[in-house]
Amino acid sequence: MSEHELLLPQVTEENICLPLAISAVSKYWNVNLPISEARDIAKKYPNVRGSILVEGLELAERHGLGSLILHSNTRELKKIIDMGIPPIVILPGIYETVQHASVISGYDEKERTILHYIPQHDQIGVIPEQQFEKLWEEDGNLAIILAPTDIISTIHLDSKSKEKSNRLCFISEKLNLQGKQEEAISTLKEAITLDVTNSTAMCLLGGIYNEKNSQECVNFYEKSIEINKKCYLAYRGLGNYYLKTKQYDSADLYYSKAIDINESRFGPIYKNRGLVNMALNKNNQAKIDFEKYLKYTPNAKDHDAIIEAIKEM
Repeated sequence: MSEHELLLPQVTEENICLPLAISAVSKYWNVNLPISEARDIAKKYPNVRGSILVEGLELAERHGLGSLILHSNTRELKKIIDMGIPPIVILPGIYETVQHASVISGYDEKERTILHYIPQHDQIGVIPEQQFEKLWEEDGNLAIILAPTDIISTIHLDSKSKEKSNRLCFISEKLNLQGKQEEAISTLKEAITLDVTNSTAMCLLGGIYNEKNSQECVNFYEKSIEINKKCYLAYRGLGNYYLKTKQYDSADLYYSKAIDINESRFGPIYKNRGLVNMALNKNNQAKIDFEKYLKYTPNAKDHDAIIEAIKEM
């Protein structure tokens, strides 16, 4: 065991109403969040598979914990761990999951590794520090500090307005999922006013305008990329917009840039780029993309249809 490792309680993933990361860290602080309350929250999102992170965070706050949402870095993360606080970070998902929240349980300075909490008994996830930093950068180095309020009060913030800006990003996602799109837009615009360097807010606002089929999304995605050159979701969002508007060369460009950042992050991006390549009469490249789509999306519902499409190429 590393001298910089925290021991977290074992938590099962049997209840999808409560985010695992929130549950694990709350239990670490001896706060058991009521599942009945989490189930009631989940009923507000009948079309959403899984849990809503900010709802879990707000549930923990109602039961006595405090929180901070920060754009951080590895050095600061290690300081938080050495204070006895297990931070939660937002990392890329795999297959069909866009993002996931991971609890960082420690680090090994000698081995230059970051330790991730895994709910199974006596297991930890180990990732080289350099690889962790590369993955974490894709989503703006977002970290959530969840701890008793007296401990939260000891953490120095460079900017309270930036923390509020980050929190508004999470709130906007909740509003959008509730169908309150205009409120979500207003919330993100407030987030950007508070912090004009918030790449996450720019990307989320681009996403909502993309849902509305508005060209305005391009402006915000591009601003997000100006701030964070590794913002995978902004590149993918631009690819999606240009695919919808049949600007295939641009769609190919931005899908490829996203894939260059992380080739295994989101399987369906290969299906979309495959469709683009078919439209550009690049059937050989489309075939390769469809094969990668199946590789990175093992549970694809259209698996058989894609296989047939590949055979006909």
